Amino acid sequence: MLINYLRLLLLPFSLIYGMAITLRKKLYDWGVMASVKFDLPVICVGNLAVGGSGKTPTTEYLVRLLSDYKIAILSRGYGRKTKGFILADNNATAETIGDEPLQYYDKFKNITVAVCEDRVAGIEKLKDSHDLIILDDAYQHRAVRGGFNILLFEFRKLGTLQFLLPAGNLRDVFSSRKRADILLVTKAPVPLLHVAQQASINELQPDSNQKVLHSYIKYGELKHLYANGSRTLDSIKDYEVFLLTGIANPEPLIEALEKYTKTIKHEEFPDHYQFKIADIEKFKSAFVSGTKKEKIIITTEKDSKRLNAAGFKDLLVNLPVYFLPIEVDLFEQDKITFDELILNYVKSNRRNR
Repeated sequence: MLINYLRLLLLPFSLIYGMAITLRKKLYDWGVMASVKFDLPVICVGNLAVGGSGKTPTTEYLVRLLSDYKIAILSRGYGRKTKGFILADNNATAETIGDEPLQYYDKFKNITVAVCEDRVAGIEKLKDSHDLIILDDAYQHRAVRGGFNILLFEFRKLGTLQFLLPAGNLRDVFSSRKRADILLVTKAPVPLLHVAQQASINELQPDSNQKVLHSYIKYGELKHLYANGSRTLDSIKDYEVFLLTGIANPEPLIEALEKYTKTIKHEEFPDHYQFKIADIEKFKSAFVSGTKKEKIIITTEKDSKRLNAAGFKDLLVNLPVYFLPIEVDLFEQDKITFDELILNYVKSNRRNR
């Protein structure tokens, strides 16, 4: 309740913020501020809110869909302690390139992963040696004119009252959705009722050239953080789960785990949180003191990249520590439409076609 009152106090600042970003948007629209277009396919994956809408698994979906092409993913590398353009390599860590780019690099060995705050400069370094570039979280980076924009909206947030920063979590005005080619509603329930699907369309009010499509989360098998072992979610039925997260929205993950156990002890940190030794020592102590014989530590794939640092590994290596990978998929007809739009865009805009 106190937080809600504090948010109300911040509303005047949200108004000022909204005026500033609206002016910036108009300056790009009018051509006063330069926006660079490149001669190869550039797909931008973004959202209007701060974190939690599923950009990372959506980007991974695109990598799988476009596996016949030479792909580069370019990210800002949020949370890294470095500056400038960096190509991911075998020495990369979450501190040098960020947790999400490290996840891409570890998962897909046949693509290039790079980070750069200046997306124009980053694309310049990548464009001559790649067929296409995927920009992770660059919808507000208007200095680049994305060839194809995918804008994400979390299903459960649609229809709720949301405010701009700092009173709320929106970093862009709702009207900015009009620049997108696809409005992708993420984390939809399965099955998705037609009435809910139509409600999303009514809320987003797409233009005639925009598609509103729906995706949902698929969870994989639990993978051991430090070994090659894996196990099914069925195998943790009625376990005591110690859940460690540093992501924007852990609620869907908790709901998925609750299908297997009701005993979940959740240690929650902010998105991209840089874990400290004291945090992990406290968490380990809670696990050791757990009352059930059958117990397990679970974290997210993104958090696992930060937990792979040497100091944390020394603390956790002898414990049952697993991460839960996620993927996105689209409902049947939406999947056909989405895949066709992306493949046609890349095919018709690649160089030397």
